Amino acid sequence: MARDMRLNMKWFSKGNIQKQLLSIYIIAGLVPIGIIGTILLVSTFSMFTGYNRNLLESYGQRVSTTLFEITTQAYNISEKFAYSQSMWNTLSCEYTSFDQEKDTIDEIDIIDSYNYEYTAIESVEIYSDNPYIQDYRQFYEATDTIKDSKWYQKAISRKAAFWEGLPRQDENGTTYYNICLIRQIPLVDSKYHAVLVMRLSDNYLRTRLREQQYSVVISVNEGSVSFCSDNSYYGQILTDLLPVDYGKEHYTYQGTKSINGRMSMLNVNTLSAYRADSILYITTIDYNSISRFFIILVFIIIILLLALIVPYEILRLFSRYFSDRVVTLKSAVHKVSSGEYDIVPSLEGEDEISEAFSDLVITAHEIKQKNEQMYKAQLDRKELLNRQSQMELKMLTSQINPHFLYNTLETIRMKAVTAGDREVAKAIKILGKMLRFVLDKGNSDEVSLASSLDHVENYLSIQKMRFGDKVGYEIHIDDDIDPESVTTMPLIIQPLVENAIQHGLREKEGNGIIRVDITKVMLDSTEEDSKSALKITVTDNGEGMSAERLSELKESIKTPSDDGSSIGISNVYNRIKLKYKDPYTMTIDSTKGVGTVINLYVPIQIRHN
Repeated sequence: MARDMRLNMKWFSKGNIQKQLLSIYIIAGLVPIGIIGTILLVSTFSMFTGYNRNLLESYGQRVSTTLFEITTQAYNISEKFAYSQSMWNTLSCEYTSFDQEKDTIDEIDIIDSYNYEYTAIESVEIYSDNPYIQDYRQFYEATDTIKDSKWYQKAISRKAAFWEGLPRQDENGTTYYNICLIRQIPLVDSKYHAVLVMRLSDNYLRTRLREQQYSVVISVNEGSVSFCSDNSYYGQILTDLLPVDYGKEHYTYQGTKSINGRMSMLNVNTLSAYRADSILYITTIDYNSISRFFIILVFIIIILLLALIVPYEILRLFSRYFSDRVVTLKSAVHKVSSGEYDIVPSLEGEDEISEAFSDLVITAHEIKQKNEQMYKAQLDRKELLNRQSQMELKMLTSQINPHFLYNTLETIRMKAVTAGDREVAKAIKILGKMLRFVLDKGNSDEVSLASSLDHVENYLSIQKMRFGDKVGYEIHIDDDIDPESVTTMPLIIQPLVENAIQHGLREKEGNGIIRVDITKVMLDSTEEDSKSALKITVTDNGEGMSAERLSELKESIKTPSDDGSSIGISNVYNRIKLKYKDPYTMTIDSTKGVGTVINLYVPIQIRHN
């Protein structure tokens, strides 16, 4: 696995830096964003269509419920007409004059009462084959055309009511459609027939079923469209708009279809009419959802393209700038390595590369000076020249190596940042800080408590990257201690923390904690007054030690062995004893299975600026 990774990284390292950065971006940026974008589009489409399909289906169910209420109440009113004794008498009577007919009809209360009871009924028409009845109010003569119509024949051949879509024409000859309840009025002991036609009001239906976002189309049985909320499909056959299986009693359909040049979502559900042998097909249409989704789709695509193109252009410009500077640095290094020390004095930019270039310029200048001095000395004495040359090279190496190592770490960190590996970049940065602390402060007599704790925290951060949850830490300082002004010996806390990790938490499965506490205490002294001290406590919840092992450790730190098992804390113990004397010291307490506590007691030293 590791070998395959090395081979893959080796493939990335082919070509110049600019090509490497762009190649990594294509694989680490374009491909994931493309995959995520595709998943986003698919999931958005699925979620959007599902959501709108559910809304459309819910609206269809609401229309069905409303329509069931309207048709049920219409049927109940028709019962009053069909089984009214006065209605039977009026339709069975053989009138001697038209005036007699009008007087009889005017006396029927039910004729006008339906308008007050239910506004959903647009009109009531009663057709009779009684030749003594002439057209008056709601009563009409059943002409031959009426008698030959399918709905009339169906009505007089059966007792049950049924629904059907019927056309009608106004005075201007314009054709309208209504959803009509049709039923026979059973004339007991009469030779005549009568048929009741109750038309539902289109305006009332539009008011009850109005929804700005959706359109409603209703047809009865296999008939043509009898109601349409936007007047677009009156008289059309429903199968011309969408597939319908009339053989199913409870037919449902959901899908998309181009209607009037617009891709729309459709939902079809059926309603079995109350106590009538009829099925109403309710079609709800959403004209806008698909178009809205395509707008959202275009918006998402634009965002994805911007997310791909803008970073690519920025990275391309940066990689070109970065590559040019690296090429300049490479050329200068090549000149210096070839013995040509006259290079350009500076490099554009204020970052690690420019700092490395500045160090290279200084190094080249110093080497040039050293070479000149060596050349002059060679004229005087060859043996002395050789000795001086070796000394100067050692001096130069001691000057170059720390700077070179630190700057190299910074250059590697920048490459990691550029490659997007923030964790590696963070680790290198922390390691560089630790190196800088050791180089700058390691040989000092005193350093600030703040810089020592910063070094400890950097060390703990590195260990947490290595071990994860196995190593946790906390650092606490009393409020009355100013870590910037208080000073201590360098490198007396970090060895204790390192010992806690290596010997305390090494075998622990997880949830290891190292705690560093800084407090002020008073120590007993041989003098009359007690001495104030800085107490530095390092605590871990690791494996701990038995009483025998603790006793051995306390003795061994006084005379450290060469095996290195306790050299860190032994070094700290002896440095404190040598520098500060009594009563300042170090104590160790440990309990097997609980953890270890190390206390340092050092004098409180205040740095005055």
